[in-house]
Amino acid sequence: QVQLVESGGGLVQPGGSLRLSCAASGSIFSIYVMHWYRQAPGKQRELVATITTDSATNYADSVKGRFTISRDNDAKNTVYLQMNSLKPEDTAVYYCAAYLRTVPTMPPNTYWGQGTQVTVSS
Repeated sequence: QVQLVESGGGLVQPGGSLRLSCAASGSIFSIYVMHWYRQAPGKQRELVATITTDSATNYADSVKGRFTISRDNDAKNTVYLQMNSLKPEDTAVYYCAAYLRTVPTMPPNTYWGQGTQVTVSS
């Protein structure tokens, strides 16, 4: 079994900052890519940020320059999403996802966390 646990969500005023964390644990052979997605009410889930095993990153245009995805140097199965200059339109449930292999003989698959709510409001 693989578990992804997000934390760090909450209520913040516009212009404020939050840092989300995602820790993957369980039967993990190798993690290839980790993502942050978000889903606002009535909207489709969208990809926010991606980080690869060699720490290459990619961002949605809507968050470039404001959000930073990073990997914990000690706990390689933990990623963060630093969110600065938050806007009301960033309000959503944020999900962590990991594309990983549980055993070397099986193909990789994507696993999801349960999500953490981020609300940006005055």
